[in-house]
Amino acid sequence: MALYELFSHPVERGYRAGLCSKAALFLLLAAALTYIPPLLVAFRSHGFWLKRSSYEEQPTVRFQHQVLLVALLGPERGGFLAWSTFPAFNRLQGDHLRVPLVSTREEDRNQDGKMDMLHFKLELPLQSTEQVLGVQLILTFSYQLHRMSTFVMQSMAFLQSSFAVPGSQLYVHGDLRLQQKQPLSCGGLDVRYNVSVINGTSPFAYDYDLTHIVAAYQERNENTICDSLTVYTYLPGFWEMIKFAWVQYVSILLIFLWVFERIKRFVFQNQVVTTIPVAGMPQGEVYKEHLS
Repeated sequence: MALYELFSHPVERGYRAGLCSKAALFLLLAAALTYIPPLLVAFRSHGFWLKRSSYEEQPTVRFQHQVLLVALLGPERGGFLAWSTFPAFNRLQGDHLRVPLVSTREEDRNQDGKMDMLHFKLELPLQSTEQVLGVQLILTFSYQLHRMSTFVMQSMAFLQSSFAVPGSQLYVHGDLRLQQKQPLSCGGLDVRYNVSVINGTSPFAYDYDLTHIVAAYQERNENTICDSLTVYTYLPGFWEMIKFAWVQYVSILLIFLWVFERIKRFVFQNQVVTTIPVAGMPQGEVYKEHLS
């Protein structure tokens, strides 16, 4: 009568040895060589820990209606004209004070609750003998980020332009971008720079010197400039670091697991270390290669 294979299943073979045997020592060494080298390889290849990251966010920016203007005049008249929204500064200017006509309008183009554009117009009245060869202008803003951490500061836009020939109009268009020397913290509230850029109550001319104001502002770890980029760097939190590190470690570990599984199978099947083979058992039963 012909015979047919009606059912089949894999069979496992166990190997027994004492806990103080060479076989036990071999398994301990194999486990160490399986799990530790992938960690060293991932770490030494750089980028294991995500030390900084970046993201995009539209900041909440509001114009504070604080302005400081210095207009440089031609050689015929010499000197400058100045004006600001700070009364103490205006009192220091004497004959150089010239009050302009200013109009401002903030616009939320996409109706998301955040202002997207500031329309700022300043008209400086001039006498017939006055010619403007340069303009220096400071506008102050409140600047806030909320996505990765709550970052609040008082910032400014410094606009400076000079002309080879006297000009009658200056047009500037740009985005207020955060410039970072250090990444933002992940989470928490950061209000280190939530202080006025210009000390508008000071009676001293030094506190209104544009060179001093800009230099002090540039010393900040975070400040704003007129540009077109909106990418922020920050220090990632613990779980974000683990998420990226785990992927790198496991990708290398899988290779080591495959290699050492075959090494162990070769060692035990060929009795490179002394063990007692156990009769084969169906794979579905509760049984493992173990040491007893």
